[in-house]
Amino acid sequence: MIQGFILLRIFNGVFDYKNSINILNIIMTSTPVIKCDSVYKIFGANAEKMLQNSNGNVDAKTFQDAGCIVGVNNASFEVSKGEMLVVMGLSGSGKSTLLRCISRLTDATGGKIFIEGQDLLAMNDKQLIELRRSKMGMVFQSFALLPHKTVLENIAFPLQIKGGETDDSIKKAMEMVELVGLKGRENYFPRELSGGQQQRVGIARSLAVEPDIWFLDEPFSALDPLIRKEMQDEFLRLQGVLNKTILFITHDFDEALRLADRIAIMKDGLIEQLDTPANIVLNPKTEYVRKFTEEVPREKVLKIEAIMDSSVSEKESNSISVSKDAIIETVAEKILSQEKPANVLDSNNKVVGSVKPSKIIQTVFRTVKEK
Repeated sequence: MIQGFILLRIFNGVFDYKNSINILNIIMTSTPVIKCDSVYKIFGANAEKMLQNSNGNVDAKTFQDAGCIVGVNNASFEVSKGEMLVVMGLSGSGKSTLLRCISRLTDATGGKIFIEGQDLLAMNDKQLIELRRSKMGMVFQSFALLPHKTVLENIAFPLQIKGGETDDSIKKAMEMVELVGLKGRENYFPRELSGGQQQRVGIARSLAVEPDIWFLDEPFSALDPLIRKEMQDEFLRLQGVLNKTILFITHDFDEALRLADRIAIMKDGLIEQLDTPANIVLNPKTEYVRKFTEEVPREKVLKIEAIMDSSVSEKESNSISVSKDAIIETVAEKILSQEKPANVLDSNNKVVGSVKPSKIIQTVFRTVKEK
């Protein structure tokens, strides 16, 4: 289902290999948590009729001339348990509209959406409310905290809405306070917190209901760069602990590369490419995707496995070895200090390939590939 899929997380520069392999095993054996099959969202009075007449061949310009706006155009993909799919694109690309369709905050114009095998679009209001309460958590760019309630009360609020006992709700909320690193501030009001701390409250509130699926729509875009980096670190830590299935929306390519297991790049409602970060950087399928990747410092993103030669020559190799999971930047100097290729090792210290110094140079400076 997912070819060449590598789930490796970096926490303060250290790979959480064991957790990554556990997630990979789940992904390879389970039913998709989210499945979209030819999903369309078209805004306009004649949207449904025009979609029917188009036979699924939607041209955004033609629809616009007829007074319709194409938000999502023929989106088909799956998200597996424990996977983080980052959907990115410029403003107006359709990424937030896609999330709203999958969470059914807005109804799709056409196609099918399945949540753990259940037909989302066939659900009545009662079923949909129950699904959101029991399965879904949402975090948006706007913190939307209740100003008259403390941190603890804000986090406990959705639990109380669900009918939980006050004592149980407060106890669970306190666990979430500690999880997101706000212990000692549980009795603060939102106005007494920094932007990053407020966002942590929003994250804790969404996690309090223990959702299986987590929707995040540009949750860090309103934060300054230092706080944003801090929140990304925190987010990766939380995902390493909680292993949620996540649909994360952003317009920031660096953020997408840092967080994603896979990335979907959208333009004018279409998914231009959906792939691993490494494949998007190394093998962009369209000119639009290539423009996103052309300024990316590859050595900071790609792992040795992405550029290694799977063949190993005993004659050429030497005693220098590197992990296949190492980011190129972290081992480049070591490899470039040698004339011969370095051995590439897997998690069991077995040689699985080699990498030449010239390959490091080609990757960093994007020179012509060796024949």
